Amino acid sequence: MALVLVRHSERPELWDRIPERFAGVVPEYNLHGDINGDYWNRLFDDFPEFQFVLYDDEHDTIAGAGRSLPRTWDGAAADLGPGLDDSIARAFADRDAGRAPDALCALGIEVAQDHQGRGLSKVLLDAMSDTARRAGLATVLVPVRPTWKERYPLVPIKRYAAWTRDDGTPFDPWIRTQVGAGGTLAAASGRSSRITGTVAEWESWTGLAFPEDGEYVFPGGLAPLRVDRARDLAAYWEPGVWITHRAGDRRS
Repeated sequence: MALVLVRHSERPELWDRIPERFAGVVPEYNLHGDINGDYWNRLFDDFPEFQFVLYDDEHDTIAGAGRSLPRTWDGAAADLGPGLDDSIARAFADRDAGRAPDALCALGIEVAQDHQGRGLSKVLLDAMSDTARRAGLATVLVPVRPTWKERYPLVPIKRYAAWTRDDGTPFDPWIRTQVGAGGTLAAASGRSSRITGTVAEWESWTGLAFPEDGEYVFPGGLAPLRVDRARDLAAYWEPGVWITHRAGDRRS
């Protein structure tokens, strides 16, 4: 398997394959974030150098993908902000205002299902770090979606993020991978990404019925969904954990 890093600016046609190639990698509801419609398409017009795929040249297939945006950050945990949505909005506001970015924020690191278990998430993390260095940015910020948080949706994210195994390493596998690669667990937030929709939309995304008002635990959810049938509105805040990496300090 000969994998090469290809940026959107080099072969934009590869991105036409992304929706089908990564179908099922993330839960359906995660494709409908409130902020996506305003900014998602602009990623490729405004920041093509920061979007890349791992391309299997031998088999003409995409093995993984990374999306990111440059943003300002003063180096303090408080300035990380609440998470993914805020960082996306900040990156575009910084660009529009002509502010020079200080860090690269990861928006997504995904491995195709038939390439999982091969350590490619680490390869994508390294590619993100290299992308930051190329842009003169010293830090990579990752608003992590913890892999096992869906098993404990009622546990507050700050408590969950602090859980460790007997050997002292982080309990969550994706947080553990990040920390093992040299990252620092900097903060946790209960409001990283907002997803709202009608009751019918959420029922289609989750495969569940929501017959009355209230909070519901649902498959793949990291926190409860709040349903208001009178307003025909279902709303969810996805929590996240901030991991920071020095772009020049990656561990092998």
